[in-house]
Amino acid sequence: MRKIIIASNNAHKVEEIKTALDFEGWTFQTLKQAGLESDPAEDADSFEGNARIKARAVHALCGGECAVLADDSGLEVDALDGAPGVYSSRYAGEDGNDAANNAKLFAELEGVPDAERTARFVCTLVFIDEQGRETVARGTIEGRIGHELVGENGFGYDPLFIPDCFGGELTLAQVDQAQKNSVSHRGNALRVLRQMLSESGE
Repeated sequence: MRKIIIASNNAHKVEEIKTALDFEGWTFQTLKQAGLESDPAEDADSFEGNARIKARAVHALCGGECAVLADDSGLEVDALDGAPGVYSSRYAGEDGNDAANNAKLFAELEGVPDAERTARFVCTLVFIDEQGRETVARGTIEGRIGHELVGENGFGYDPLFIPDCFGGELTLAQVDQAQKNSVSHRGNALRVLRQMLSESGE
């Protein structure tokens, strides 16, 4: 069996990754399940940089005895020159305060017409194998920012993000988890990563 440690304690994220990277003989553990604690400063100016920081920190902790997968993701709004970007989870100043982040984004986009509210979710994955070799994959989902919060599913910016792939009529918070995984930025990044790892013989 090959153990992959995911640099997160998010149980849902682990399930999504297990489903996407269903290689025979692979097992996945969160940091907690692996008995590890890691919370490095994510101070890079890109999603790839922050994912690499997290992956390398965990890889060092396990002494190269296991492979590690880390991700970093966020929302890029074109009218705001790509903001909130790497600051997505702490856009309003407090990490993980979805209500405050959404309120700030609405305020920043006040008066901006629909045609200029284009945006995308971005996810970058960094996979480090037992020998320290890194594989990087990126996934996006294009859409626009609505004018109100709609939907009860999802979290973060999901209730205000209207992806193009559902005809521009539903937010990510209005579809079930399976539908979201099939089109999401993390889902798309995982599919890219799976292909890259298959081709490299990992």
